[in-house]
Amino acid sequence: MDKQKKWRLILGKTDDEDGELEENSTEQGMDNVMEALYAPEDRKGGLGRSAPNVNRWLGDIRKYFPKSIVQLMQKDALERLGLEQLLMEPELLESFEPDLDLITTIISLNHLLPERTKETARIIVKKVVDEIMDRLKYPTTSAVRGALSRSERLRKKHPRYVDWNRTIRSNLKNYQPSIGAIIPDHFIEHGRRGKALKHIYLLVDQSGSMYESIVYAGIFGSILGSLQTIETRLIVFDTNQVDLTHLLDDPVELLFGTQLGGGTDIGMALRFAMDKMTNPSETILFLISDLYEGAPEDIFLQHVREAQDQGVKIINLLALDDKGKPFYDKELARTLTHMGATSFACTPDQFPALLEAALENKPLDHFDASAIE
Repeated sequence: MDKQKKWRLILGKTDDEDGELEENSTEQGMDNVMEALYAPEDRKGGLGRSAPNVNRWLGDIRKYFPKSIVQLMQKDALERLGLEQLLMEPELLESFEPDLDLITTIISLNHLLPERTKETARIIVKKVVDEIMDRLKYPTTSAVRGALSRSERLRKKHPRYVDWNRTIRSNLKNYQPSIGAIIPDHFIEHGRRGKALKHIYLLVDQSGSMYESIVYAGIFGSILGSLQTIETRLIVFDTNQVDLTHLLDDPVELLFGTQLGGGTDIGMALRFAMDKMTNPSETILFLISDLYEGAPEDIFLQHVREAQDQGVKIINLLALDDKGKPFYDKELARTLTHMGATSFACTPDQFPALLEAALENKPLDHFDASAIE
């Protein structure tokens, strides 16, 4: 396609004084689908709000554009034309190209979806979730296992964890009469059968700005929940709290168990999580929130101090999404950072490394905290 035609497609039909695009050409088809979405209201190309028109348009954009552009145009159509109601038609829903933006829209509407649409919606959500799981599962599980293995090797050398009776009996052969002592060649740790080495809490804000973060938190929760060496708990909250830990083995059902929107009471959510902790000193809590607290902030900060006094390591993720550029309460984030509850944004690809560092109790300074001024 020459430069003149490209500029004609960018500028729209009103700038086609010379009839630059040929009738029934590929370029004209591309122009028609873009005009339907991006033209001013007084000259829309007929996309409208009817299911047949939208269905035809969805087919056309897949015909003329690559997948990445199709997903972008779908997102723009949902935002610019308010097509959410049309997603309640299963035939139309099947026409969309599954992507993260689409499933966040579906999840936000999940309590409004009619029964005839729910199964189609679940299939679409599952397809996207499976794709993300395939990308993130190996780096996450590898990070956890590596961190715990290194921590355990160091831990076994610490006197408080050694089973001295069994260690002495096992090393009697190494008794040295000349010095009247046993020189052990190995140590035996107190048994930990059936106990988690670490406890990971994902405390997830359900406010509207956290859509993508909720999806990724649910997926990471499911990955971590499959590991027996850690205990994982996932709690979502607005002004109420819901423990979704029992759904970690089914990330699709977990995501449909969330309710996006509503107010925010972070302090009450933190209190709720603390009441469920069985071993605070071995617990890492990821607070995934933009920190726009709807309740008194001093209560929230009081609960943060209480949790830290009990040994809980709190890490606040202002966003857990692909953009990594959150919109958040800067003052509260700064306060938390000064209290030792590190606050920064994190992309999903960065999260395994962050988790690994947290499990090994390493400083998190090298992670991007540039959002906190």
